[in-house]
Amino acid sequence: MATLQEQFNKEGFLILRGALDKEVINAIYREAREIFAVQIKRVTGQTVDIDDRDVFENAMFEFFEKDFDAFVNTGKTVQHSISLHRLGVSDQILDLLWQVGISQPVIGARPAMQFNSRFLSKGGSKHWKLDAHQDWRTGQGSLDSTVIWFPMVNAGEEIGALQVIPGSHTVGLLESSTSGYQGGITAALREEEFVQTEFEVGDLLIFSSFLVHRSGNNVTHNIRWSVQLRYNNLDEPTFIERGYPMAYLYKPETELVTPGFPTVEQLKSLYE
Repeated sequence: MATLQEQFNKEGFLILRGALDKEVINAIYREAREIFAVQIKRVTGQTVDIDDRDVFENAMFEFFEKDFDAFVNTGKTVQHSISLHRLGVSDQILDLLWQVGISQPVIGARPAMQFNSRFLSKGGSKHWKLDAHQDWRTGQGSLDSTVIWFPMVNAGEEIGALQVIPGSHTVGLLESSTSGYQGGITAALREEEFVQTEFEVGDLLIFSSFLVHRSGNNVTHNIRWSVQLRYNNLDEPTFIERGYPMAYLYKPETELVTPGFPTVEQLKSLYE
């Protein structure tokens, strides 16, 4: 029987059923909704039940429309949740990376939580539904850089689970309209080569960053909540020779985001 690494090397991806503890996933999902609920109450006046999926997500849509900047900032904030980062460096995840050949894992980019819906899109933006792409373009790390993706809700074709082309991780870096997330592969791809994936909470997809994949089409009224974790391999020779390049640039704003804040009185009040 083929090992996980042999299967991974052949297809460029693996779907592992029940690989993650559902309680761990639910804790990440809950923390994200709790963070959003605070701002939903501030912006819309609603105190929402985060466990009532339809009510909560309708409140998400209202929040998006009423205060887009706050929505974006809240979306950025959930990327920094403690539960999410704890999973990303857990022994379970590291063991899985070792099993597919990542001998010396290092985080390639901070964890990314995604909440995809056509109702969370402005001006025709397609950030909620990505065209065919290869993740290596945005990371440009080790040749064997690897991505772990999993949904926090059951995800099949209707809610837009990922579609992949098996074996495409060995066809090279394909031409693309841009290196950013909004860009897509411009080389000709055959529609029939894409395979639709389906997941229950606890399942995960691990794949080569060179694997060609795309978002499915979320035709439901619900949000596809998911997480993406990226890793490089410090032992990979070309990564060493290129001096461990880091294509992701994280930097602070050059100006205060809230002019005139904080006042001396606010600081004194906090620490008294």
